[in-house]
Amino acid sequence: MNIDYDKALYYTLWGQWDDLLVLMVRTNDDLLSKKIEQFLHAYHYPSSQEYLINSHEQLMHYIDHALVNQMSLTQ
Repeated sequence: MNIDYDKALYYTLWGQWDDLLVLMVRTNDDLLSKKIEQFLHAYHYPSSQEYLINSHEQLMHYIDHALVNQMSLTQ
């Protein structure tokens, strides 16, 4: 089982951006890495509040989707 999604969820919810950055570099899931990169960029260099919220929602949606798929594969 891949725990990267659990870590990504935890780090995102608790604002642990340094740990999220390390996860972005170490994960084998390229799409997760890209979503984290987009969110962290939007957070540190916000062009608009809407862009930040959108990138956060996209990251959370991807993590949720990955966790649901991971759980369905283990059953």
